[in-house]
Amino acid sequence: MAQAKRVVLVSRPVGEPKASDFRIEEFAPPSPGAGEMLLRTIWLSLDPYMRGRMSDAPSYAAPVPVGGVMEGGTVSEVIASENPGFAKGDIVLSRAGWQTHAISDGKGLAKIDPKLAPVSTAVGVLGMPGMTAYTGLLEIGKPQAGETVVVAAASGAVGSAVGQIAKIKGARAVGIAGGKDKCDYVRNELGFDDCLDHRDPALAAKLKDACPKGIDVYFENVGGAVFEAVFPLLNAFARVPVCGLIAQYNDTETKAPKWAGAMMRNVLTKRLTIRGFIVSDFAARQGDFLRDMSQWIREGKVKYREFVTEGLDNAPGAFMGLLKGANFGKQLVRVGPDKA
Repeated sequence: MAQAKRVVLVSRPVGEPKASDFRIEEFAPPSPGAGEMLLRTIWLSLDPYMRGRMSDAPSYAAPVPVGGVMEGGTVSEVIASENPGFAKGDIVLSRAGWQTHAISDGKGLAKIDPKLAPVSTAVGVLGMPGMTAYTGLLEIGKPQAGETVVVAAASGAVGSAVGQIAKIKGARAVGIAGGKDKCDYVRNELGFDDCLDHRDPALAAKLKDACPKGIDVYFENVGGAVFEAVFPLLNAFARVPVCGLIAQYNDTETKAPKWAGAMMRNVLTKRLTIRGFIVSDFAARQGDFLRDMSQWIREGKVKYREFVTEGLDNAPGAFMGLLKGANFGKQLVRVGPDKA
C-alpha cells in the first residue's frame, strides 16, 4: 500500500495562520485490529471553526494538540474491516481529520448511500453546514412570513442555505457577501431578494435601503464591520443566531469594543435575542433536517455550490484562503478518488 499522509499542527497561530503552522508527514497506513477498520479519505471538509481548534483558549471543544493531526469532517471509504458492522467498500461519514488514512472502531461513523446524492454533500449541504443553517435559523431565528432575514457570508456553505430556507418559510432574504460575482450568484442563482458587498464603503446605507422595514432575523457568520452595519437596523424582538465570527477569528485581543455598552442598551430596549449555538446543541433535529433538506434539494428549492481544492498537500493553503473568503461555496479538499 502507498504511503499515507497527514497534516499536523506545528504551532499555535498568532493572528492569521501561516504555512509554517502546519507540517505534512508521511506514515505507513496501520492495519485494523479486532473491531476496527481502515478508512481512506475521499473528501475533507474545511470549515472556519477549525481556526478555534488551533488555539488553546477555553472553548466548547478541546484544541488540536501541537503535533496532532488537524481535525475535520471527512467522507471515507472502508478499505479493510475487522468490524462486523462495516464492510470493505462502505462509504462513511467520519471525522478522520486531515489525513489520507485513519483507523476507526466504528463509533460516530454513519454509512452514506451514494445513490441518494453525491457523497460530498455529506460534509456540505446535507451535513454539518446544512444542519447548522437549518437548526440555527429555525430553532433560534424562527423566521415568519413577511419578515426580513439578513445573513452574512451568504454565498458560503451555511449562509447560502440560511437564505434559501428563509425564502421557503416566506421571509425576505438579504445576503451580504464578498464581491460582485458572489452577490450576483446569491441573487440570481439562489433567489435571495438582494445581496450586498461587504467591501462596499457604503454598506450601511445600502443595507438600510435593502431593509426598509428593518431586520427581524440576522444570522451571524462574520462579526466585525458587517455586524456594525446590521445592528442599528434590528427591529424590536429581533433574533440573532450567532453561528460564527470569521472576521474576528484571527484577532489577538478579546476585550469588549467601545460600542459594547450601547449595544447592550439596545439589547434591553429592543428586547433582542442574541444566542450563540453549536450545531450539536440540536442533534435531536438530525432526522427532521435530513428529511426536509433532501426534499428541498430534490425540488430545486435549495441549491448548493462546492469549491474544490485538489490534494491533501494543498489543504493548509485552502484553509488560509477560506478565512479570507477566497472560496466560492462549500470548501472541500478532494483527498482521493471515489473508489480505491
